[in-house]
Amino acid sequence: MSNIHPQAVVEPGAKIGKNVTIEPFAVVKKTVTLEDNVVIKSHAYIDGNTIIGEGTVVWPSASIGTKTQDLKFRGEKTYVVIGKRCEIREFVTINSSCQENSTVRIGDECLIMAYCHVAHNCEIGNRVVMSNSAMLAGHVIVEDCAIIGGMTPVHQFSRIGCYSMVGGFSRVPRDVPPYTVGGGFPYKFGGINIIGLKRHKFPLDVRIALSKAFKITYRSGLHLEEAIGQIEAQIEPFKEVKHWIDFCRNSKRGLLGLEGVTKLLQNESEEQFFED
Repeated sequence: MSNIHPQAVVEPGAKIGKNVTIEPFAVVKKTVTLEDNVVIKSHAYIDGNTIIGEGTVVWPSASIGTKTQDLKFRGEKTYVVIGKRCEIREFVTINSSCQENSTVRIGDECLIMAYCHVAHNCEIGNRVVMSNSAMLAGHVIVEDCAIIGGMTPVHQFSRIGCYSMVGGFSRVPRDVPPYTVGGGFPYKFGGINIIGLKRHKFPLDVRIALSKAFKITYRSGLHLEEAIGQIEAQIEPFKEVKHWIDFCRNSKRGLLGLEGVTKLLQNESEEQFFED
């Protein structure tokens, strides 16, 4: 049995699982699927071809599955899929996608805090935390266990790597490599997210290897392909190191902060030239 308040609006055709709670004044449209143990709180609005996974809680005034804000949208059939045991807090907006049969996808056990925005064609992994008012533009990919600080906008087509921590009030116009910690504008890296990796029980030898990979990429002054070559030659190929290499090598927007390091190193060499 589900607990649907008589003042909730649930259109005929909506698929409602077992033990679902829908509070008064919530709206669930006919194309929505709510799996078992979902809770939809008062004044939440769930639209579109949206699937909300088992045990997820949607808090008051959140808006999920509504029409994309992409001006290219021409009425295609698109989807939103939210995983299990997520917390979608107050006033979050998760738009539907753009392009036929495309999907906005959010993994399991994510916490998306109040006033966050997830735009069209985004993909969010498992156990991701988006702090209050973090904003993802279209086509952003956020890998597993990443944390995005509050009031942080992420540029379209950017990627945020797994287990990375992006500080609040940052600006993310390019890709953030996995396992890193940083923030600010301009964005500055503090190195590998050691505390986060310890909390997730990454072994010491893996943490050391990732720290070496970070230093070769960001502190050596080498071009990216040269740095990747050195990482492959010098560092034990743990799966995490391989993911670092793949992420850096396949970056389409470029790695955040790398262009600033290159410029700094060029300036230092120019100063050294004049000193000599």
